Amino acid sequence: MNVPYYYAIDKELDVFEHAHTCKIPLLLKGPTGTGKSRFVEHMAHKLKSGLITISCHEETSSTDLIGRFIIKGAETVWLDGPLTTAVKNGSIFYLDEIAEARPDVIVAIHSLTDHRRELFIDKLGETVKAHENFMLVASFNPGYQRGFKELKPSTRQRFVALSFAYPEAKIEAEILTSETNIPMDVAKKLVNIATKIRNLTELGLTETVSTRLLVDAAKLIHTGLPKRLAVHVAVIEPLTDDLEVVQALKDLSDLMI
Repeated sequence: MNVPYYYAIDKELDVFEHAHTCKIPLLLKGPTGTGKSRFVEHMAHKLKSGLITISCHEETSSTDLIGRFIIKGAETVWLDGPLTTAVKNGSIFYLDEIAEARPDVIVAIHSLTDHRRELFIDKLGETVKAHENFMLVASFNPGYQRGFKELKPSTRQRFVALSFAYPEAKIEAEILTSETNIPMDVAKKLVNIATKIRNLTELGLTETVSTRLLVDAAKLIHTGLPKRLAVHVAVIEPLTDDLEVVQALKDLSDLMI
């Protein structure tokens, strides 16, 4: 299987490899769509490691991760959750948007993020030692969470951390052409639109244009969808439901592409 494409911006590949070797958990910080998940997929393939990804939300509980008893026929049997499976098998376990999860999830992973590297399964009364190749990786978006849900300092300091941001324009255009095979001149126009919108802080957008949205637009353009329409549906519409803002951004993008 081909290694998922990832364009290294700095020394993040080295940091991941060393953290994996040293058995230190890794925290990825940055806006949505800046390549955090793709980076983890890339490194899992590079290290020939299994990867289990959980996209956290407000209902994600420790039971969902650790496991539960289920009824099978006439008996009750224990079913390992994804975290327990990763701990036993030595996979990379990726908690995407960890700040969204319930507090009991943070409590559950504490003993995996220090020298103990073990998981306590309270419903079985058992403690499982992590496989030597097990690695815990988590991500969150500090800007989006500010004033809403924050990771406690005591939790953040259990990880080494990498910050992700939108790449500079030249690199972002190269990413688009590598991912979608669109011409470089079109890629540059898409990046220019994204840069312009990212700088319009007065719009008060919860999220701004991610590289992921640009890739989606580029894919649509590559398959023949008109450029303006592709930008409208893949970049502008996902940003906001405010009709006036949507129209203003459509007008802006139409002028630029």
